[in-house]
Amino acid sequence: MITTSGEDAEEASGYRDAAARNADDWAVVETVVRSSGTSFYWAIRLLPIEKRRAMFAVYAFCRDVDDIADEPAPVAIKRARLQAWRMEIDGVFRGTPRTPLARALVEPVSTYDLQENDFLAVIDGMEMDAAPRVRIRDDAELALYCERVACAVGRLSTAVFGADRETGRRLAAALGSALQLTNILRDLDEDARRNRLYLPADRLCAEGIDVGDDLAAVLAHPGAVRVCDRLAGLAVERFAEAKALLADCETRAMRPARVMMEVYRRTLDRLMAGRWPGSASGSTRRVTLSRPEKLWIAVRYGLI
Repeated sequence: MITTSGEDAEEASGYRDAAARNADDWAVVETVVRSSGTSFYWAIRLLPIEKRRAMFAVYAFCRDVDDIADEPAPVAIKRARLQAWRMEIDGVFRGTPRTPLARALVEPVSTYDLQENDFLAVIDGMEMDAAPRVRIRDDAELALYCERVACAVGRLSTAVFGADRETGRRLAAALGSALQLTNILRDLDEDARRNRLYLPADRLCAEGIDVGDDLAAVLAHPGAVRVCDRLAGLAVERFAEAKALLADCETRAMRPARVMMEVYRRTLDRLMAGRWPGSASGSTRRVTLSRPEKLWIAVRYGLI
């Protein structure tokens, strides 16, 4: 008969407790990801299990801070919750995370050498969104916003996918900008209802548009269409850059990036064909791809 000392039993109990907590943490992560309804879910599913879990953890973090920025709470509360996430990220990199979503990040950070500054950049972007009134002054501020909310996420993602750091940085810059510009053009109406306008004010002013508080009037102005057209042209250029960079990457490793690029490129094509939400000639319906179409893209671009 094999017996264990009190210390051995205590250690075994500690392992069981840690395993149980780890399982609970991942249950929280999976709930966040599954309930999001994002196209990203199908792209992530293409990854091997270890990378998939890492990306689920990264996405759950991004989803949570984005929800904080979007929630109908006082700005002070939003900022306090985002500050709490800053402390959690500090804990992730120092071995003292306290929440399930933060604990789930510890292993991916270690395994894939994810950078603390990229997580903090995402939170910086959510700070911009959490303001009661969002206006973008010029192209430089728009680029900064895209860098924080999209390109930083891209760097975290390409690190998990397996790209070398320099290639990952360039791909994240190109594809992240393309995806976020598409988001901005797709969500004009929805953002306006939240008193957010991401079209650069200097571009609008050059079209004779007064960027005040009546965002419906801003979007309905004929000049806003021309501003949107130019941003769409920039997104097309960034998609082309991303496609060229992906051609030089290992195909299987970058399947999720290819799927996301195709989903958003098709979304942009439809936006450009149907004009811009809220504009004088645009539709009021949110442009999106159907679930079967997203699944087809996942199969078409995820298996070759």
